[in-house]
Amino acid sequence: MALQTAALSSTSSTAAAACPGIERLSSNAPRPSIDRVSLPACKTFFRGTSFSHEIVGAGAKSEGRFTVRASVATEAPAKVVKESKKNDEGLVTNTFKPKSPYTGLCLLNTKIVGDDAPGETWHMVFSTEGKVDYREGQSIGVIPPGVDANGKPHKLRLYSIASSALGDFGDKKTVSLCVKRLVYTNDKGEEVKGVCSNFLCDLKPGSPVDITGPVGKEMLMPKDPNANIIMLATGTGIAPFRGFLWKMFFEEHADYKFNGLAWLFLGVPTSSTLLYREEFELMKEKFPDNFRLDFAVSREQTNEKGEKMYIQTRMAQYAKELWELLKKDNTYVYMCGLKGMEKGIDEIMTSLAAEDGYDWQEYKKQLKKNEQWNVEVY
Repeated sequence: MALQTAALSSTSSTAAAACPGIERLSSNAPRPSIDRVSLPACKTFFRGTSFSHEIVGAGAKSEGRFTVRASVATEAPAKVVKESKKNDEGLVTNTFKPKSPYTGLCLLNTKIVGDDAPGETWHMVFSTEGKVDYREGQSIGVIPPGVDANGKPHKLRLYSIASSALGDFGDKKTVSLCVKRLVYTNDKGEEVKGVCSNFLCDLKPGSPVDITGPVGKEMLMPKDPNANIIMLATGTGIAPFRGFLWKMFFEEHADYKFNGLAWLFLGVPTSSTLLYREEFELMKEKFPDNFRLDFAVSREQTNEKGEKMYIQTRMAQYAKELWELLKKDNTYVYMCGLKGMEKGIDEIMTSLAAEDGYDWQEYKKQLKKNEQWNVEVY
């Protein structure tokens, strides 16, 4: 009996078949007439894949022809779980939701800008009894009391947390916010006050506050204690970076000691609106090798060309140094604040990248993929 065998081919695998009870016959051997031939099951093994098939005679009218009925069982490749470079182990999110918020108490509420500042910004601390477990870089929601114009309860507003995970008192029982009072004039010439920001800025110690969250993973700190961390903030976008810097320079942790470079750029309109200035300058004084601090005060400072000093204008003065840092695998950029600054920073980096033969937009995509470019703007 002659058997016709089908060759199984693969560009990346080599098959080895073992079929007990089957004798390989010469193609010149006489072919007897058969009604049906049942052959033992054969197992064919590919690297990484195994399957078995049964070969059955097609019948007397189709002498020597066979059909193959294959039952294939493949093993799916093991899913590779990408390990985050950020401090996300044991991260807790959405412990408290809008229908079941945590009610904390306002412990402290202080205006942190000068009286001549354009607008008011306040730093506030709420009690959590340790129940709102958050990380540096996360946000919480605040539900203002009362109802909206349609008679429905106000929706929550998200605010970046302005304290480290230990809180301003170091006992993990508080959470802090940095909030600017929103007041503007509408098209009708009427003064409009932001519902939640005004509620928060007017809080008195002892007042209750409904809190949701925590939420967010984008702005988590990197795990690497030797990282270069570039922080770009405008106005109240400083909030998450205050939490970063407290952990780096004001606190002691058994499992974390920062030995890298932290570089903060803070953009504000006037010097009286330089938020947390005293804290940051103290950090720079105590840790000159690990902390760099640059302010951009748009209404008071200009560059050598006479241009207003926005955050991207200040960064342009260190453009080549920043670009060299961005080419390192352990450099992380965090941006928080007004959306407009991102465009200005792109303009700086586009020309610098081109000098080295890089397409900045493509390079930035790779930085984002590697969790090295983190943006939270509004």
